Amino acid sequence: MAITADHIRTILTAYLDEHPDEKPTLAPVLHLLDEGADLASRKEFRGHATAGAVLAGPDGRILHIHHLALDKWLLPGGHLEADDSTLLDAARRELAEETGIPADTVASVDDTPLHIDVHPIPANQAKSEPGHQHIDFRFLFRTTAEVGELQTEEVTDAAWRTVETLHDERLKRRVAAALR
Repeated sequence: MAITADHIRTILTAYLDEHPDEKPTLAPVLHLLDEGADLASRKEFRGHATAGAVLAGPDGRILHIHHLALDKWLLPGGHLEADDSTLLDAARRELAEETGIPADTVASVDDTPLHIDVHPIPANQAKSEPGHQHIDFRFLFRTTAEVGELQTEEVTDAAWRTVETLHDERLKRRVAAALR
């Protein structure tokens, strides 16, 4: 069953209950939902949901992937698919696809995202996509597994890095606190 607007609203509301200081930042996402936007569709160019994984290894380091198209080190994650039933499941699927780490070897820390990041994505003429916003629901997972076969169509490398290398200060603080 595909992810619904109600599911996205429920997860977003639970997140904002835990982080009420982010209500002004995420108000545009609620507005899109109120307007009936299908945030589960990557064809919604006002903004659409993506699912990300913050994966901690046994030593507390965080897995990063080198994204081919953007030529940047990022956290694993990506677009929702019709078979995804929850944002958490989508994050777990994306993690497994991109890194080759079996989904059953990762444990989610919480059903609520650790972080929601809204960021711009540049236009992609090859895909006929205008510039748009990603609303990235990032979930924290733990594993003892090693990186497997990378999804080479999207990922060129993977590396375990310290929490301090995370670029977003809010995410960095939350990951560090959750791993204590």
